[in-house]
Amino acid sequence: MSTVVALGGNALMRPGERGTAAEQLANLRRAVAALQPLLGESALVITHGNGPQVGNELLRQERAADEAPALPLWLAVAQTQAEIGALIVAELHPALGDRPTACVLTHVRVAAEDPAFDRPSKPIGPFYSAEQGEQLGRERGWAMVSDANRGHRRVVPSPEPLEILELEVIRTLARDKTVVVACGGGGIPVVRRGNRLAGIDAVIDKDRASALLARGLDADRLLILTEVPAVYRRFGEPDQEEIRELSGTEAKELLPTLAEGSMRPKIESALSFGRETLITSIDALERALAGDAGTRIHL
Repeated sequence: MSTVVALGGNALMRPGERGTAAEQLANLRRAVAALQPLLGESALVITHGNGPQVGNELLRQERAADEAPALPLWLAVAQTQAEIGALIVAELHPALGDRPTACVLTHVRVAAEDPAFDRPSKPIGPFYSAEQGEQLGRERGWAMVSDANRGHRRVVPSPEPLEILELEVIRTLARDKTVVVACGGGGIPVVRRGNRLAGIDAVIDKDRASALLARGLDADRLLILTEVPAVYRRFGEPDQEEIRELSGTEAKELLPTLAEGSMRPKIESALSFGRETLITSIDALERALAGDAGTRIHL
């Protein structure tokens, strides 16, 4: 069995936390324990988000701008990819025994003309109140949205991933039974300009990049681990309904009702992958693998 596991932001930061290294390591210890049933699989690749971390990195740069030059967003993605990859490898190492693990700094090609650059949709950074969000939008020129009834967040462009440039490296490592951490934060977004690669400011959705990676690796299944134990109809409403199983047709019909910056990309990624996808939370993963929780999409 070969699996790509996409870790959501809550694998590293819990509500109310500041995102210190100690907090992230403690959360990853819990996440790695939940992943234990998967660590013996023949091929295992772990991807992860970076929304809170890249938002924090941009805040640090903004506040230190008088003393250190700010970096473009695509390099902030690269920084957090390495930072989070190092934390994941540190926690995986004792759980894997003699099995090797590696973090692959991953570039993902996008199209410079992608319409996403004209319509920011990817939430990054902390949650703000409606009043704070309005003030930040006015003072800093940020695009702000309400994110799944949890508060307001900054949004940035999120273009469609087209090509994972380190795919062959990842495939070779996974074939040799190395547990690979890759496509962190959706990958470092780049465009081709002649025979050169150029970074471009965006944050690629990690679930879309994970689906592209899973297809490229010919994986058997995609696991998307998020903050909620399943996909819901009418999420956040008093009559929300947990969905346990979805066919491809049912998943397509559900798409228009889902939040663009939250659950919709996960369902779109499942459809893009084209094989079995399981969407659940870290806390519910053991039950979901046993068929007692989560949302399983059959294609």
